[in-house]
Amino acid sequence: MPSPPPHGPMSLMASRCYCCSLPPSPSPKQRRDAESKQQQQHIRNLSPPPSIFSIFDPNERTKSGKVLPKAYLKAAREVVRTLRESLGEDDGGDVAKFRRGADAAKESIREFLGGWRGQQAVAAEESYVALEKAIRSLAEFYSKAGPFASLPKDVKDKILANLNTADAFL
Repeated sequence: MPSPPPHGPMSLMASRCYCCSLPPSPSPKQRRDAESKQQQQHIRNLSPPPSIFSIFDPNERTKSGKVLPKAYLKAAREVVRTLRESLGEDDGGDVAKFRRGADAAKESIREFLGGWRGQQAVAAEESYVALEKAIRSLAEFYSKAGPFASLPKDVKDKILANLNTADAFL
Protein backbone atom coordinates (compact mmCIF):
# COMPACT_ATOMS: atom_id res chain seq x y z
CA MET A 1 0.00 0.00 0.00
CA PRO A 2 1.35 3.48 -0.86
CA SER A 3 2.36 5.83 1.89
CA PRO A 4 -0.06 8.66 2.76
CA PRO A 5 0.75 12.11 1.37
CA PRO A 6 2.11 14.87 3.66
CA HIS A 7 -0.27 17.18 5.52
CA GLY A 8 -1.21 20.81 4.62
CA PRO A 9 -3.72 22.58 2.24
CA MET A 10 -1.98 21.52 -0.97
CA SER A 11 -1.41 18.03 0.29
CA LEU A 12 -5.14 17.65 0.98
CA MET A 13 -5.93 18.37 -2.68
CA ALA A 14 -3.12 16.12 -3.79
CA SER A 15 -4.30 13.37 -1.45
CA ARG A 16 -7.84 13.68 -2.77
CA CYS A 17 -6.58 13.34 -6.31
CA TYR A 18 -4.17 10.66 -5.25
CA CYS A 19 -6.78 8.68 -3.40
CA CYS A 20 -9.52 9.00 -5.99
CA SER A 21 -7.17 8.58 -8.93
CA LEU A 22 -8.57 11.75 -10.55
CA PRO A 23 -6.35 14.18 -12.35
CA PRO A 24 -5.93 17.62 -10.76
CA SER A 25 -8.63 20.09 -11.81
CA PRO A 26 -7.68 22.43 -14.67
CA SER A 27 -6.58 25.98 -14.01
CA PRO A 28 -8.91 28.86 -14.97
CA LYS A 29 -6.77 29.57 -18.04
CA GLN A 30 -6.99 25.95 -19.16
CA ARG A 31 -10.78 26.03 -18.70
CA ARG A 32 -11.08 29.26 -20.77
CA ASP A 33 -8.91 27.75 -23.50
CA ALA A 34 -11.00 24.58 -23.57
CA GLU A 35 -14.24 26.59 -23.71
CA SER A 36 -12.83 28.77 -26.49
CA LYS A 37 -11.89 25.67 -28.50
CA GLN A 38 -15.38 24.24 -28.01
CA GLN A 39 -16.97 27.51 -29.16
CA GLN A 40 -14.72 27.66 -32.24
CA GLN A 41 -15.57 24.08 -33.12
CA HIS A 42 -19.28 24.82 -32.65
CA ILE A 43 -19.01 27.85 -34.96
CA ARG A 44 -17.12 25.78 -37.55
CA ASN A 45 -19.86 23.17 -37.43
CA LEU A 46 -22.54 25.83 -38.01
CA SER A 47 -20.67 27.85 -40.66
CA PRO A 48 -21.19 27.08 -44.33
CA PRO A 49 -18.14 25.86 -46.24
CA PRO A 50 -15.92 28.57 -47.79
CA SER A 51 -17.05 27.59 -51.30
CA ILE A 52 -20.51 28.98 -50.48
CA PHE A 53 -19.00 32.40 -49.83
CA SER A 54 -17.32 32.41 -53.25
CA ILE A 55 -20.78 32.40 -54.86
CA PHE A 56 -21.58 35.72 -53.23
CA ASP A 57 -18.14 37.25 -53.73
CA PRO A 58 -18.31 39.83 -56.55
CA ASN A 59 -14.66 39.20 -57.44
CA GLU A 60 -12.73 36.29 -58.88
CA ARG A 61 -9.05 35.44 -59.21
CA THR A 62 -7.74 35.30 -62.80
CA LYS A 63 -5.19 32.89 -64.30
CA SER A 64 -2.52 35.53 -63.72
CA GLY A 65 -3.52 35.84 -60.04
CA LYS A 66 -5.26 39.22 -60.14
CA VAL A 67 -8.63 39.73 -58.47
CA LEU A 68 -11.17 41.25 -60.88
CA PRO A 69 -14.96 41.60 -60.91
CA LYS A 70 -16.71 38.35 -61.87
CA ALA A 71 -19.07 40.23 -64.17
CA TYR A 72 -16.12 41.66 -66.10
CA LEU A 73 -14.44 38.27 -66.42
CA LYS A 74 -17.67 36.67 -67.61
CA ALA A 75 -18.26 39.38 -70.23
CA ALA A 76 -14.66 39.33 -71.41
CA ARG A 77 -14.56 35.53 -71.70
CA GLU A 78 -17.79 35.65 -73.69
CA VAL A 79 -16.27 38.16 -76.13
CA VAL A 80 -13.17 36.00 -76.55
CA ARG A 81 -15.25 32.86 -77.11
CA THR A 82 -17.79 34.32 -79.55
CA LEU A 83 -15.24 36.33 -81.53
CA ARG A 84 -12.95 33.30 -81.91
CA GLU A 85 -15.89 31.19 -83.09
CA SER A 86 -16.93 33.90 -85.52
CA LEU A 87 -13.42 34.24 -86.96
CA GLY A 88 -13.14 30.47 -87.26
CA GLU A 89 -16.32 30.33 -89.35
CA ASP A 90 -15.13 33.09 -91.71
CA ASP A 91 -13.42 30.65 -94.08
CA GLY A 92 -15.76 31.21 -97.00
CA GLY A 93 -18.01 28.32 -96.01
CA ASP A 94 -21.62 28.59 -94.91
CA VAL A 95 -22.56 32.30 -94.98
CA ALA A 96 -25.64 31.81 -92.77
CA LYS A 97 -23.57 30.04 -90.12
CA PHE A 98 -20.98 32.82 -90.28
CA ARG A 99 -23.68 35.51 -89.86
CA ARG A 100 -25.11 33.73 -86.78
CA GLY A 101 -21.62 33.60 -85.25
CA ALA A 102 -20.97 37.22 -86.17
CA ASP A 103 -24.28 38.30 -84.63
CA ALA A 104 -23.41 36.51 -81.38
CA ALA A 105 -19.98 38.16 -81.37
CA LYS A 106 -21.51 41.58 -82.05
CA GLU A 107 -23.93 41.18 -79.18
CA SER A 108 -21.23 40.07 -76.72
CA ILE A 109 -19.01 42.98 -77.82
CA ARG A 110 -21.86 45.45 -77.29
CA GLU A 111 -22.56 44.10 -73.82
CA PHE A 112 -18.88 44.12 -72.94
CA LEU A 113 -18.27 47.67 -74.11
CA GLY A 114 -21.56 48.92 -72.71
CA GLY A 115 -20.75 47.60 -69.27
CA TRP A 116 -16.99 48.07 -69.03
CA ARG A 117 -15.84 50.90 -71.32
CA GLY A 118 -14.28 53.63 -69.19
CA GLN A 119 -14.52 51.65 -65.94
CA GLN A 120 -11.47 52.44 -63.80
CA ALA A 121 -11.59 48.99 -62.18
CA VAL A 122 -10.50 47.32 -65.44
CA ALA A 123 -9.25 50.05 -67.79
CA ALA A 124 -5.57 49.33 -67.10
CA GLU A 125 -5.92 45.54 -67.13
CA GLU A 126 -3.98 43.67 -69.82
CA SER A 127 -7.05 41.66 -70.80
CA TYR A 128 -9.14 44.80 -71.28
CA VAL A 129 -6.45 46.52 -73.35
CA ALA A 130 -5.99 43.44 -75.56
CA LEU A 131 -9.76 43.04 -76.07
CA GLU A 132 -10.09 46.72 -76.91
CA LYS A 133 -7.30 46.35 -79.53
CA ALA A 134 -9.01 43.31 -81.07
CA ILE A 135 -12.37 45.07 -81.22
CA ARG A 136 -10.80 48.24 -82.63
CA SER A 137 -8.98 46.27 -85.35
CA LEU A 138 -12.23 44.58 -86.33
CA ALA A 139 -14.16 47.85 -86.36
CA GLU A 140 -11.48 49.66 -88.41
CA PHE A 141 -11.46 46.91 -91.03
CA TYR A 142 -15.22 46.81 -91.46
CA SER A 143 -15.54 50.60 -91.49
CA LYS A 144 -13.05 50.74 -94.42
CA ALA A 145 -14.00 47.59 -96.32
CA GLY A 146 -17.74 47.48 -95.69
CA PRO A 147 -19.96 45.19 -93.62
CA PHE A 148 -19.88 42.21 -96.01
CA ALA A 149 -16.12 42.07 -96.68
CA SER A 150 -14.13 38.99 -95.74
CA LEU A 151 -11.34 39.47 -93.25
CA PRO A 152 -7.84 39.15 -94.72
CA LYS A 153 -5.48 36.72 -92.99
CA ASP A 154 -3.25 39.46 -91.51
CA VAL A 155 -6.19 41.25 -89.83
CA LYS A 156 -7.60 37.94 -88.60
CA ASP A 157 -4.20 36.93 -87.19
CA LYS A 158 -3.83 40.30 -85.43
CA ILE A 159 -7.28 39.95 -83.86
CA LEU A 160 -6.62 36.34 -82.80
CA ALA A 161 -3.28 37.36 -81.25
CA ASN A 162 -5.05 40.01 -79.19
CA LEU A 163 -7.73 37.50 -78.17
CA ASN A 164 -5.03 35.05 -77.07
CA THR A 165 -3.36 37.79 -75.01
CA ALA A 166 -6.65 38.70 -73.39
CA ASP A 167 -7.45 35.06 -72.67
CA ALA A 168 -4.07 34.57 -71.01
CA PHE A 169 -4.91 37.28 -68.47
CA LEU A 170 -8.53 36.26 -67.80
